[in-house]
Amino acid sequence: MTLLPAFVPLPTLVLSAVLAASVAHADTYPTKAIRIIAPFAAGTGPDTNAREIAGELTKLLGHTVFVDNRPGASSIIGTEAAAKAAPDGYTLYIGTTSSLSVLPHLYSKLPFDAEKDFAPVSLLGVLNTGLIAHPKVAAADARQLIALLRARPDSLNTASQGVGSYSHLAGEWFGSASGTKMTFVPYNSSSPYGDLMAGQVQLMFDGLPAAAGSIRAGKLKLLAMTGKARHPAFPDVPTFEEAGLPDYRPLAWQGLLAPAGTPASVLNRLSEAMQQAAKNPELAEKWRQYGGELRATTPEAFARFIADDRAMWGKVVRDARVKLD
Repeated sequence: MTLLPAFVPLPTLVLSAVLAASVAHADTYPTKAIRIIAPFAAGTGPDTNAREIAGELTKLLGHTVFVDNRPGASSIIGTEAAAKAAPDGYTLYIGTTSSLSVLPHLYSKLPFDAEKDFAPVSLLGVLNTGLIAHPKVAAADARQLIALLRARPDSLNTASQGVGSYSHLAGEWFGSASGTKMTFVPYNSSSPYGDLMAGQVQLMFDGLPAAAGSIRAGKLKLLAMTGKARHPAFPDVPTFEEAGLPDYRPLAWQGLLAPAGTPASVLNRLSEAMQQAAKNPELAEKWRQYGGELRATTPEAFARFIADDRAMWGKVVRDARVKLD
């Protein structure tokens, strides 16, 4: 029987073994296909983004990276599945503003802990929020709309993708920040854009992937966008700050995460691949055309980003007094 040298503390040996295993894992990972659970439906804007980044990661990592769509229950189904997956680096998760920043404030009990059950890898990108209007709305920008709504409260209907959705809460935040009132119309299982273009509803607060084409075709108009400066894809559209709302800054984001407990070496390997993928000029241009930015980060920077975003949306939800249970 081999005895441990008396001068080597057992905790030191254990730590050395863990570090050695982590280094070995980093040298060989990945050795097989990687699944990315997406808590949204196939064919949607976020799904397209996820599949594009999966294609880039496939090239960079040398093994297939594929998207596994698990929509339903306001993204709870997919998020729970990802949280309970093995932390081995072969099941990942595309998190969003709604799933990780908003949901924890809407429900008093969830089948996952948004803060403790995931290990951030990297931000994927951010999308500025636009104030989208039917062309016949009698306002050329957000400042004029605010004046209109103050003079005639609740005179315009605002579409949302359901109570507690990103579009609903972004609208509630705008109303609180601007001192205006609108009538919210929830579309729980269908897209509101058809009714918005038909004038059945007059306004919507949302990211721009679904609306950009209609805006450029003149079927919808964009009254304002979030951001510190005007976006290069929409240089004629003023920011909300120009409308007198400097603290109104909802931002839709997507990012890559892993189940908690995934080795740090794997997280760093994936983060490095994401940062390399973000250098693809074609992908970056697609995000710009949608009023956003392809943006990769380190795991630590992404963790700070989520924490700040979650705290910000917590205040929005409390101020709007929205609860879904």
